[in-house]
Amino acid sequence: MRKTIKIAALALMVSMTAVSCKKKVSDADLTSQATTAITAYPGTSVEVKEGQAHLSGVFATEADKQAAIEALKKVEGVKDVHDMATVAPVAASVEVNAVDAAVLQKVNDALKDIPGVKAEDVAGTLTLTGTTTSANARKVKESVDALKIGKYDNKITVK
Repeated sequence: MRKTIKIAALALMVSMTAVSCKKKVSDADLTSQATTAITAYPGTSVEVKEGQAHLSGVFATEADKQAAIEALKKVEGVKDVHDMATVAPVAASVEVNAVDAAVLQKVNDALKDIPGVKAEDVAGTLTLTGTTTSANARKVKESVDALKIGKYDNKITVK
């Protein structure tokens, strides 16, 4: 009986020692794991201090932000997540009913040396039309992009 009690006490002492010797994960390791957990969200970062994850940056949507918070909560060793991140505001869409005549003229001037290509206003959208070679199509794109006019519809046929 005495031997059984000694063995039980020894087993209890060994298990308590094993539990108390459990390796504590450093904040640097936790930060590394947490950063890996949110790599799908560019423009964001996380820092872990004393097991507390501090999330910052700008998310595209609220759903993305919540998904990142949940991913951080799943990192073993992270006790809590402090949300210091923001969600990017949704840009107001501007509807254009007609292409500005000055913009249309600028584009046509840029395309004057490229035969077979012209710019038109088609249903309120600047549209490039015509047929040209691959090299000239590249020149058209570079010329129009250099004007920084924004969105346009490229309907050029490359032969």
